[in-house]
Amino acid sequence: MLGPNEPSPQAHHPTPIVVAHMMTPGVVQVPGDVSVSEAALLLEREHAPCLLVKETDTVFGLMTPHDIVKKVVAQGLEPHDIEVRSIMTRPVQFIEYDELLEEASTMMVSTGASLLIVTKENQPVGVLSAQDLMLTPARRLMNIPTIVTVVDEAVPQRQAHNATIVQLSHVSARIESASSLHPKTRVVLAFSLPGQHTPLSIHGKVLSSETLPATAAHESAERTVAVEIQFADLSATDLARLKAWTLQAIPSSLDRP
Repeated sequence: MLGPNEPSPQAHHPTPIVVAHMMTPGVVQVPGDVSVSEAALLLEREHAPCLLVKETDTVFGLMTPHDIVKKVVAQGLEPHDIEVRSIMTRPVQFIEYDELLEEASTMMVSTGASLLIVTKENQPVGVLSAQDLMLTPARRLMNIPTIVTVVDEAVPQRQAHNATIVQLSHVSARIESASSLHPKTRVVLAFSLPGQHTPLSIHGKVLSSETLPATAAHESAERTVAVEIQFADLSATDLARLKAWTLQAIPSSLDRP
């Protein structure tokens, strides 16, 4: 019989990591005539890695803090008098949220872009950076009990239910439960890492939620919903704990291809 922290025997391989697992959710868009000073305030307020500058429905640019320093501050220009369209970087590289990270890496290498705008059905939903790719670990197969609490402002009362973490990295998790969660819902996962006694309380945002097909052996069983969650607002301590644990090399026949 499997212990509580051992992976399920039928899941021999972790689900490949896709762009959505590693991206920064949300894209801040501005028109091209916004001043650089306004744009800088937006970057700071939203903690965004860049702004997506929309000139027309088909013409876009990117503005980053580096653009402000190099093209405005270093040139001695007044940010109030400069429009973002005059310093934005073009062209913008787009990638779909469900593409494999290998595809994102190939795109960055071939185009020289350090930032990719992530889309879902042609709508911007996030940003993927070269640093995100460098920090990517393989998500480990697990079977960790967790309590999921919905803390979204749209939900008047906090709702909690039991679930199981089946894949885990230091930036995201895949859970399975009987409850569905809407994309963008904010949640807290409460769980303990295998071999550690101090519990973790990790905030995150739901990326997707889908009902898994019933197997022939469990057609009458309660439905199972798979939910992808990206972590947010991790403390330095929690990030270090998660990263150290997910990156440690613990031999396991179930982790090998």
